[in-house]
Amino acid sequence: MKIESLPPAAEHSTTPTPPRRRTKVVALTLLAVALGGAGAYALSHRAAPAPAAAQAPAAKDPVHELSPRDIARVEARPLAVTLPVTGSLTPLSQATVKSKVSGIVLSTAVQEGMDVKAGQVIAQLDPAEARARVAQQQAMLADAQARLALAKKNLANSASLLKQNFIAQNAYDTSANAVDLAQAAVDSTRAQLDLARIALADTTIHAPLSGVVSKRHAQAGEKLAPDSPVFSIVDLKHLTLDAQVPASDIPRVRVGQDVQFKVDGFDGRAFAGKVARINPATETGSRAMIVYVEVANPDGVLRAGMFAKGTIVTEKSAPHPLLPIGAVRQDNGRDVVYRVEAGKVVVQPVTLGLRNQDEGVVEALDGAQAGMTVLAVPLDGVKPGSKVKLPDAATADTAALAKKG
Repeated sequence: MKIESLPPAAEHSTTPTPPRRRTKVVALTLLAVALGGAGAYALSHRAAPAPAAAQAPAAKDPVHELSPRDIARVEARPLAVTLPVTGSLTPLSQATVKSKVSGIVLSTAVQEGMDVKAGQVIAQLDPAEARARVAQQQAMLADAQARLALAKKNLANSASLLKQNFIAQNAYDTSANAVDLAQAAVDSTRAQLDLARIALADTTIHAPLSGVVSKRHAQAGEKLAPDSPVFSIVDLKHLTLDAQVPASDIPRVRVGQDVQFKVDGFDGRAFAGKVARINPATETGSRAMIVYVEVANPDGVLRAGMFAKGTIVTEKSAPHPLLPIGAVRQDNGRDVVYRVEAGKVVVQPVTLGLRNQDEGVVEALDGAQAGMTVLAVPLDGVKPGSKVKLPDAATADTAALAKKG
């Protein structure tokens, strides 16, 4: 049997690895391990649900954004309770100038729409006839005065003869009576002369008051009879508003109360007056009574016959904070408003006074102050404690008020 020797072990027969190559192999191995670990980590985290802490934040209280119509700034001023009235304007003074004597119109000095002053000559009648009548009465007066002088002379002679007992007492009395009759004739003729002179003066027609000519009734050349109309003049400086008021509201009206009214065509301009008189009887066919309002019209813009609509101020209070009527609510039997403070709605109890339905405001005697912001109307979902955001303008005003305080 042949026995062969085995070759030496493999590890002993391999050639040793150089150091640089060994380092490179270790680095590649570590890199592969790192990449594999990163991929496994990504896969595991992608599949896992997000933790509760990383989910959406919990819901907060909603903030209600308010519009300018939703809020009101409280202001302090006097509050007036009014009574609506309507009526037409009439001149306080007006006149239709008539001729006092007959005559032909020589001239007219004014026309419709022209201003006239009291005493101004507005028309002239032919004075020839009136002058002749004056001359006639002057002659008659001279005759009467001559007769009176003769009667007085006869009376003096009769008195002398009576003292000498040349005539009887009856003759003297007759002479005295003749003097009385002559004196009466003189007085009567003088009165007739005065009337003739007045008639002559009346041929010149003057304006009886200052105002504006509203109508000319006569033209030059026309023959006028006594009491014939010549001009109509109205005084527009002082007018009267004849306002109709229901009889049930008359107890609220008193002389001296202020009246505010407007007239169509004056672009919203407000006019003022005062109650001057109250008619004691109702108008026929209605239950309304006429209240006469004195209206000053210094610039003459108002005209007679214009229709006016306004209010009589029946009550007026001292300045107090005013709240919108829609802002007042009931809470357990008390009046409250919702005010906005530091971005939240707060309940504010108030004590109310006068109301003005036309303006939509009510007087706050207590619990409110000027500058306070309140909710003007009820809003769905907005209650005490709700967070609200004011409009920019209101926010700016609130900030300015707080800074001023």
